[in-house]
Amino acid sequence: MSSDRIEGRPIPRLPKGLRDTFANDVLARRHTIDKIRRVYENYGFAPLETSAIEYVETLGKFLPESSTPAGGIFAFQDEDNSWLALRYDLTAPLSRIFSEYRKEIPQPFRRYQVGLVWRNEKPGPGRFREFYQFDIDTVGTPSMAADAEVCCVLADALEALDIARGDYIIKVNNRKALNGVLEVVGISPDDEDTSLGVLRAIDKLDRLGLSAIRELLGKGRVDESGDFMKGANLREEQIQLIVDLLSVNEKLRSAVCDRFQSLVQGSAVGEEGVAELREIDRFLSAVGYGEDRVVFDPTVVRGLAYYTGPVVEAALTFETTDETGQKKQFGSVAGGGRYDYLVERFIGEKVPATGASIGVDRLLAALKQLGKLSGIESSAPVVITVMDRNYILEYEKMAFQLRNAGIPAEMYLGSGGFKKQLQYADDRGSVVAVIAGSREFEAGEVSLKDLRLGRELSKNITDRAAWSKEQPAQITVSMSNLVEEVRGILNRYAANNAE
Repeated sequence: MSSDRIEGRPIPRLPKGLRDTFANDVLARRHTIDKIRRVYENYGFAPLETSAIEYVETLGKFLPESSTPAGGIFAFQDEDNSWLALRYDLTAPLSRIFSEYRKEIPQPFRRYQVGLVWRNEKPGPGRFREFYQFDIDTVGTPSMAADAEVCCVLADALEALDIARGDYIIKVNNRKALNGVLEVVGISPDDEDTSLGVLRAIDKLDRLGLSAIRELLGKGRVDESGDFMKGANLREEQIQLIVDLLSVNEKLRSAVCDRFQSLVQGSAVGEEGVAELREIDRFLSAVGYGEDRVVFDPTVVRGLAYYTGPVVEAALTFETTDETGQKKQFGSVAGGGRYDYLVERFIGEKVPATGASIGVDRLLAALKQLGKLSGIESSAPVVITVMDRNYILEYEKMAFQLRNAGIPAEMYLGSGGFKKQLQYADDRGSVVAVIAGSREFEAGEVSLKDLRLGRELSKNITDRAAWSKEQPAQITVSMSNLVEEVRGILNRYAANNAE
């Protein structure tokens, strides 16, 4: 009887919705995070690390009338029967940290944090249960300067990654101003079902278009699959006011504020929201962040029940092709806003806070499409081939000579002949292989094989024998010049990547 599984042995398999990441992608992520980190620190944000596991009440993810955690988290009970969970974002742990250490930390508290978060949601194409976020937050100030800085930080971070102006835009709205429009329309703040229905409809504008949103604000619509999507059941005059909001297309931030002002006239909360937008515009204009980088967009919703004031979204505007072959803008890679009530859950008093989160994995996908991650694999080590095992200690000395000079290097430790060793170096993405046998050691020489050049030249070979004889990608140098010659080859490629 045959079986793919041998009795008693586990099957090597990865849980659904998770993924393994190999060297090139790890290096690309580290490279990207380091560039963003430098921007964050330039604004005075300090690093923070929090536990990956929190008490469920910290995350606030119990459903009403339920004794077990729900809401998309991975949870379990400890020995005291207390519910613990993997963090689903980095903001809830920050709120716990601030509440727990508020007498010991400087205020306002400005921190950045990068790390994995986990969500127990149905996985799909490009949708994972484990992913990286990179956050900045300022806790303890109501100043709109903090919200304006969020916009500046996001713009600077994207530009630090060589994303050009015109390929990204930072969009800003204000939840108070949105609530003011709903109030003028006649939707009570206490009518959460209708309010959320309207906001969910607005949030679908980019995907569905204005005519579909009209249907969702009214009786509802039938989607592409034939399913009926329930509408918000607004009257026609109410729908028209919302459509007027969604039709705001002024380019200047000040002009958007003027239009918003006319739509919220008579709503105290709406006028407060517009005043906050004007204050953000004042700060942005003062430091030179124009509409080519930051715009006001009344259609941005984000976090239906989470944000309390300004909301921000960083979108990449370059064109890409989706899984159906349709052309579309790449879309959002970061978002955030003001959340003035999250800390209140712990200490019983309102603490103003604002921040943003970059979706690192989605940003990496965009950078790969833009060709911004090429050359990062150049950190692959120099491989020292072992041609004669009688010289094994000399090979190891060469490896340490290169390492001590700051050049990553390794002596080949596997079995197999010269061809297999070069294949290993190629598989590692190495730029240089060091070759020395007994004759080279007797002559005090070593051969350096430029593997990258060899790979390029081999694409156009017509006479392999002649090419092998000429060895245009291999040079012989004095052993005393090993470090200098290897560094020269590596620096040539580093200079090309920098151009």
